[in-house]
Amino acid sequence: MKLQSVESFTAGQRIGVVRVRAEDGSEGWGQFAPSNADITALVFHRQVAPVALGMEISDPPAVSRAVMAATYKFPGTYVCRALAGLDTAIWDLLGKAADKSVCELLGGRPRPFPVYGSSMRRDTTPGEEIARLQRLRDSYGYSGFKVKIGKRMGYDVDEWPGRTETLIRSARETLGADVTLLADGNSGFTPARAIEVGRLMEAYAFSHLEEPCPYWELEWTAEVAAALTIPVAGGEQDYDLKQWERMLAMQAVDICQPDICYLGGLSRTLQVAAMAQQAGLPCVPHSSNHSLVMVFTLHMMGALTNAGPHAEFSVEPQPTASGFYAPRLQAVDGKVQIPDGPGWGVTIDPDWLAQTERMVSQIELR
Repeated sequence: MKLQSVESFTAGQRIGVVRVRAEDGSEGWGQFAPSNADITALVFHRQVAPVALGMEISDPPAVSRAVMAATYKFPGTYVCRALAGLDTAIWDLLGKAADKSVCELLGGRPRPFPVYGSSMRRDTTPGEEIARLQRLRDSYGYSGFKVKIGKRMGYDVDEWPGRTETLIRSARETLGADVTLLADGNSGFTPARAIEVGRLMEAYAFSHLEEPCPYWELEWTAEVAAALTIPVAGGEQDYDLKQWERMLAMQAVDICQPDICYLGGLSRTLQVAAMAQQAGLPCVPHSSNHSLVMVFTLHMMGALTNAGPHAEFSVEPQPTASGFYAPRLQAVDGKVQIPDGPGWGVTIDPDWLAQTERMVSQIELR
């Protein structure tokens, strides 16, 4: 089954989806990484599509390897973001051809999967944030939450003085001992400050400290991980498989968080999950929005033997990120159903497609 055509549909900078068609007319849908999707679409048709068209697609990892080899002069995030659209669409096509969900293709079982409520906000006071999480717990049954601490790329500057410490203490004291708590530093700390914050989190029984140091400073993160008993999580930004090998070899993280759309698709993310399993580590992919990356993540988590206890699920309103496919994902009793239809188990809204910018690359029929 060879790849006959690829199309991209972009809605401005935010969302870009991909449709692939095989020579027998079968088709599948995938998605680029969100943000700057319009730029990613150009890279897709210029660099990824010419390699993939005409290839046998029954082996998605082989297609990914071919694209990465052919684009070796451009080792960067945009090629991987574009490749993600192709790879995830091929997996959807293969699932539909087999009349199985992607989760089932991977050996898993679609089911309600536990999620933690992931806050994306630093503009709230600790009191406002905790009150919001309480309301969300009561409405959706979340048993765990992740909060934002420090300042993104802040190099030890808090969003405002004292917010981090107050939020850590008040989250545990207010939400109680039964709620799992996690915190994300978004590359905000030097090692000394990260260790200080991590020890406070240990005292208040938090479950993980995410991306405490600038993500490219692997030695800094490894220093933090070695000093703390609380697990250090990271890897969402890392799209180079060799970087993942280095990260795991130096024990920089205790929880692996690859992003399926940043890394280049499901095929490459499964490689990282396998590396993590060999290292004895859990995998909890980064999935901070409700676009199709959340759908991909749920299918993968439902099949991994080293899946963490829960998936990330944003608590923020996201009409742009979730309004283009159905059924929409929703937390019920702290779980989100892995879509159980063939492929990814979702359909793309034709009205949304009609408002997007379409580009196509194809093999001309003779």
